[in-house]
Amino acid sequence: MELKASMKSGDKVRLATLRLLSAAVKNREVELLHELDDSEFQQVAVKEAKRRGEAIEAYESAGREDLAAREREEREILAPYLPEQLSEEEIDALVDEAVGATGASAPSDLGKVMGFVMGRAKGKVDGAAVQARVRARLGA
Repeated sequence: MELKASMKSGDKVRLATLRLLSAAVKNREVELLHELDDSEFQQVAVKEAKRRGEAIEAYESAGREDLAAREREEREILAPYLPEQLSEEEIDALVDEAVGATGASAPSDLGKVMGFVMGRAKGKVDGAAVQARVRARLGA
């Protein structure tokens, strides 16, 4: 539906992004041997958005702002397909819960806490942001 609208409107970036998402979904369906449910679809969309984020960093470090801008635009196009992100307060509460549940008290417990948080958040948080919060909490 959106592909057709993008074709008619002539929005080439949107069309290309939606085609890439569609191909990624199709590939995942072939891997799993069934149609994706909503959470599986969101996982694919999160992975595609993460790829865009990595590309943005690479292009910016190489001084290619034009390519970074296109990747930002593609990430914005993918945004409606992503799960709603947790707020700062929700992330802090989740980190507190993880520290309490795992008994973490030292920087060496980072992996246990990260596993707990990322398992509960399921694509609703940026791993790097969580890691920074956990490191600060554990005094690393």
